[in-house]
Amino acid sequence: MTETDADAEPPASRAFDAHDAFEPAEDAWRVVTTAFDAAVSAEPATDEQLRLWVTVTVPTLSAVTVDSVADVVEDGWAETFERRVVDVGGVTRGDGEFDPRVAVGDDGITVTFELRDGNAARAVDDAKALVDFVEGTYVQGVIPGYEYTDPVSDLLSAARRQGNDGAV
Repeated sequence: MTETDADAEPPASRAFDAHDAFEPAEDAWRVVTTAFDAAVSAEPATDEQLRLWVTVTVPTLSAVTVDSVADVVEDGWAETFERRVVDVGGVTRGDGEFDPRVAVGDDGITVTFELRDGNAARAVDDAKALVDFVEGTYVQGVIPGYEYTDPVSDLLSAARRQGNDGAV
């Protein structure tokens, strides 16, 4: 690739390619560092800023438990997750405001953030931070007393190992 070819590549593409948490997909960049389905799509905004949509889909509580979950527990858990996941303050390095959208379905909960930033590298880092925030919020909301299946059982195992190592 010549220098002029690299210069012609959009800044978002260069930033995603340089970040080890993403791999290109047909219409977005997939996040490979989360147990959940997460992707980021991008387009240039008209005001010289990059515009990203960060989408993370997490399973419902009943989708990842061995035993059944009462409807009242499932509904309360989903409502609590939604309230917590839209409280994004301080997660990103950029100054952007977010208007998170949460859609609860039978098989999962999809959280979507719109992110704008004039700095592509920072925007990509912030997109990854938002994915991590959703994953962390999910894991913090896991209810003790249930036996969980993948991917939640793996996430809980990893959290226990990290806690036992004394890592922060």
